[in-house]
Amino acid sequence: MKRKPTLFTWIKRVILLGLGVLLVGISLIAYANMLPVWASRGKLFDETATLPAAKVGLVFGTSDRYRGRENRYFRYRIDAAVKVWNAGKVETLIVSGDNREKYYNEPEKMKAALIAEGVPKNRIVCDYAGLRTFDSVVRAKKIFGADTILVISQRFQNERAIYLAQANGMDAYGFNAEDVEIKAGFKTKLREVGARVKMWLDVNFLDTQPTHLGEKEQLPE
Repeated sequence: MKRKPTLFTWIKRVILLGLGVLLVGISLIAYANMLPVWASRGKLFDETATLPAAKVGLVFGTSDRYRGRENRYFRYRIDAAVKVWNAGKVETLIVSGDNREKYYNEPEKMKAALIAEGVPKNRIVCDYAGLRTFDSVVRAKKIFGADTILVISQRFQNERAIYLAQANGMDAYGFNAEDVEIKAGFKTKLREVGARVKMWLDVNFLDTQPTHLGEKEQLPE
């Protein structure tokens, strides 16, 4: 007669199953986080001297202030965009960010900061519906008609943006803005782990589209 599994046997099975699920989950997270690294190999630059020229640069938005101080992510992205412009590597800069609230406008803040640094007003285009990296990249193609883009942000975001661009039939490379030290940027780096998993799901399983599309817009000639 076959003996029924004991309580201890059931507990052991549940533990083993849980460990198996955990290992699979960790493996998928690791895989999703490595995809942007692989996609961006040879496409990221730290110096303008070696940076290929492009018609369109895409600068990703963030708040200009954090806890009453200037947000260094914002400042470093602006500095990087100015370097690229002064080096003559782009013809137009798209500043893409969040403008969901009346008194919160990332693109206008970026545009003002770039103008203050000498970038001509008529070479800056605002994308007010860049609610996240995915939206900014896809809208650069579907709304502004850019098949090739130079993404400008910190390395971690550039890697993810290049993966997203490639997944949407675009050619992309990136200019890396200065990063924030690990201690100050720890929460951002931690969020990036989840953002890359969401990126993988958006591209491969969810058929995600930007929150807002709308009419196409013409970039400056």
